[in-house]
Amino acid sequence: MGKYVDSYVLPVPKAKLDAYRALATKAGAIWREHGALAYVECIAEDVKPGSHTSFPQAVKLEPDEIVVFAWIVYASRAERDRINAAVMSDPRLFDMPKESVPFDGKRMFWGGFDVLVEA
Repeated sequence: MGKYVDSYVLPVPKAKLDAYRALATKAGAIWREHGALAYVECIAEDVKPGSHTSFPQAVKLEPDEIVVFAWIVYASRAERDRINAAVMSDPRLFDMPKESVPFDGKRMFWGGFDVLVEA
């Protein structure tokens, strides 16, 4: 069985990018501690609205926001399920008041993927 990847896309207010980076850094360490092989978060640099769909359109991007695209790599789907259960029960990930979360989770989308090609 090959590797498995979770990916997600979300909008982050530009004014909260430093707070988001701190949260992502912490989250990455927690995911890796629980067994993820890699944890990567990227901010949009060259994404434009498309004719039909795009990253900005998918998250209903506001003018004062930036798109974040991220992925987490696991050894397998079973490892992903085990690791995500451990992460979601880790109190360090949720030690902030909901109102201080630096992104709008309602406009976030995510999914799990089997690796088709790795070059």
